[in-house]
Amino acid sequence: MLQGLSKIKMFLSFLSIFTICFFFGYTWNISLDHQGSRNCGCHTCLTDGDLRFRQIVNTAPNPFLSKTHRTTLEEYNWWKKLQYSSYDNSMFNATVDNLFKIFPPIPDVEGPNPGRCVSCAVVGNSGNLLRSHYGPLIDVNDVVIRMNHGRTKGFEEHVGAKTTHHIFYPESANRLENTTRLVLFAFKTKDLLWLINKFKPRVKGERIANKDLVMILNPGFMKYVHQIWLEKKGKYPSTGFMAFILSMYMCDQISVFGFGADSEGNWSHYYEILRNHKLRTGPHPGSHEYGIIQQLGRENKIHFYKGY
Repeated sequence: MLQGLSKIKMFLSFLSIFTICFFFGYTWNISLDHQGSRNCGCHTCLTDGDLRFRQIVNTAPNPFLSKTHRTTLEEYNWWKKLQYSSYDNSMFNATVDNLFKIFPPIPDVEGPNPGRCVSCAVVGNSGNLLRSHYGPLIDVNDVVIRMNHGRTKGFEEHVGAKTTHHIFYPESANRLENTTRLVLFAFKTKDLLWLINKFKPRVKGERIANKDLVMILNPGFMKYVHQIWLEKKGKYPSTGFMAFILSMYMCDQISVFGFGADSEGNWSHYYEILRNHKLRTGPHPGSHEYGIIQQLGRENKIHFYKGY
């Protein structure tokens, strides 16, 4: 009898050990599978834990033009309507071919991977940056994206001093440091021709940027931002909002500064004296764009700094 009870106890002990080992082994495998499916090596990644958000991000076309990725005819026809041009699709394609005789044929952009953790600051030009003292928070990031006439000299305490990528179109062009990437947002074929002309042989020192660090946004990406993110509100997205969405394809963690109106409701620029208190956002759905950024901040997908 005692021997029988002893065997039963031994069996139950082995069963308990097996159950515990199975449970922890199963949980460990689940954890490994979860870790293996992550898109970056950061503590938290942009698309963690939200399937719908990840699907929206993953539906984007290639963000940049390259020798191997071209704009489709459908995308071109949408883009051409933004600012009417007499140039047709064949002229656009010929111009793109000429671009890659001068600039890198494949943009130097590393895709997400589990071993990478890239932090980015997207810095807009809102007057709400003044008195913010955000400079150190901006410069600590691996990538700092600025746009249009955004400048740092004299404003370093509030906007930082570091710039790795500077986005503009011809009308907002600035001369860049030799180590800063020029990211062109072209709204018409003429803008691409302008870029080519800027890098023709000329007197040394007159070029606006390092030709080996030039990147050109794919017009199809503009269409994607307008239709998917903005649900076709406004005529087309602002440069700042497109820069923000573009950062999702370059970065694993994103901090956003300098977007929206200032504390008095003015859509002003930190580097200008405000003279027009009725200034708004033109053809862009500024309030809607701002609302999207706010919502992503509330959902902790990005770090959003509102300024003052």
